Amino acid sequence: MPRTKAMTESEAEAASGALLSRAKQGRERILSAIREAAIAEFSRHGFKGASTKAIAERAGLTKPQLHYYISSKEELYEELLYSVLNGWSGAFIFDSNSDDPKKVLSSYVRKKLDYALDNPGLSRIFTTEVLGGGRNLGKYWPVAVKSTQQKVDLINRWIAEGRMRKVDAKVLLMQIWGMTQHYADYGVQVHIMLGLAPDEPIDREPIVRELTSFVLLGCGLAPD
Repeated sequence: MPRTKAMTESEAEAASGALLSRAKQGRERILSAIREAAIAEFSRHGFKGASTKAIAERAGLTKPQLHYYISSKEELYEELLYSVLNGWSGAFIFDSNSDDPKKVLSSYVRKKLDYALDNPGLSRIFTTEVLGGGRNLGKYWPVAVKSTQQKVDLINRWIAEGRMRKVDAKVLLMQIWGMTQHYADYGVQVHIMLGLAPDEPIDREPIVRELTSFVLLGCGLAPD
């Protein structure tokens, strides 16, 4: 009998664990659906134009169900907005010890373009926020200025060491931001100009080559 009891307890624990695991997976799927729906709505309509009703419908939920998982539209918007900023902060760090501007700048252009094309909705959310005055970016600007200044300092060191042509480092960085984000923010125009169907993927390799060559030549560096 003790053996049977022990097996029953073990089976109960296993069943309980399986239920918790399925519940967790179900919650994660719903949260993922909410996030994708919110990206689509905010990127198309901005914060003011998007509604929790539309987000819920796109996610396959009722509005009360949506609010079981989120407290407010404001909270959801801020979470998405800062996911862009955190993504940029983590992906676009310059190697401060590098003495190879060609390698660093080439990598920067590729990473920026890849992030924009992999996350077009998030890129448009940020752009729309900036165009609207950036009222929700107060906490971001000091971090962005500090991160940009670190890159500027490194570029200026390369210039002083004669490793690249003298340029305005801040303008150079902003040009790269503008060129790479264009392919996400103006995706409709890009597809039309490239003769692509709306859902057809963009071949990014030719774009990377052109943008990288443009940046490197502007810095007095020979592209590959």
